[in-house]
Amino acid sequence: MSTPSRTTLITTPTFARHSPDPWNLLADGGAGPVRPYDDRALPYGELLARIAGADALVAGMDPVTAEVMDAAPKLKVIAKHGVGTDTIDVAAARERGIPVVFAPGSNSRAVAEYTFGLVLDAARRISASHTAVTEGGWPKLFGPELHGRTLGVVGFGRIGRLVAGYARAFGMHVLAHDPHVPGDAVSAADAEPVALDTLLTRADVVTLHLPPAAAPLLDTARLAAMKPGAILVNAARGGLVDDTALAAALHSGHLAAAALDAFAVEPLPAGHVLRTAPRLTLTSHMAACTPEANRAMGLMVAEDVLRVLAGDAPRHAAG
Repeated sequence: MSTPSRTTLITTPTFARHSPDPWNLLADGGAGPVRPYDDRALPYGELLARIAGADALVAGMDPVTAEVMDAAPKLKVIAKHGVGTDTIDVAAARERGIPVVFAPGSNSRAVAEYTFGLVLDAARRISASHTAVTEGGWPKLFGPELHGRTLGVVGFGRIGRLVAGYARAFGMHVLAHDPHVPGDAVSAADAEPVALDTLLTRADVVTLHLPPAAAPLLDTARLAAMKPGAILVNAARGGLVDDTALAAALHSGHLAAAALDAFAVEPLPAGHVLRTAPRLTLTSHMAACTPEANRAMGLMVAEDVLRVLAGDAPRHAAG
């Protein structure tokens, strides 16, 4: 193994968690990986203190601000250990000539499989039955079969298309809305392209697969426009749904159920309105948590870190 000539500060505890390959790739490539904590992310104040000596940064959910970049005079590349770069000030990095790399598509199958698991859970009330049985009950909870129902996929990228495929295997009709995907491409994937408002009124199950938004996509009015008795699943970004409006739609019975793996504030605060909403499955933003996705994600960002440090163009650059 060569002696590291550069330092890579790793602030996410999930990097190389399920395979040493990403870590070894950096070490063997002379990029000297350093992870201050193995079990939690690096606090922002300590990130500012430790970034000064880093040539590369591999970040998770850390806010990588202009302040962080200015505290790192040696920094040559920022890598997001994930598929989105919303926690990184990409514009500030561009101004400073620092490439930002990420791992698009590395967890698509993991998230798609988990999403469909949430669809099944919400429809058939699997988690609700588990909770009731562990508390001493033995309820017979009824829920609809998916065959013959309509799934509405909002966001028809890698993940949305995989979810649509799983739905078709269950005998569901698929509607899709994505302003960035041509209608003929949606049709070629055996889904029906429709406007968002049409999708909401027709779908028995709605699943979201979009990047972060400045305001909730599903606000009070759009949740009210959903088909009565519909199910909502969100394993994308929490800010896409108005939490208070969703809780109200569940309490009123307008929506039959919902399942969420992403929230505007994480961890979900104590006393949050969603914690007491009925017929709601809540999970801890873990859709991407498979060993396969973890390894693929780590390797993708490690490879691009080494490319940039060697003076080459990265394969997966943001912005």
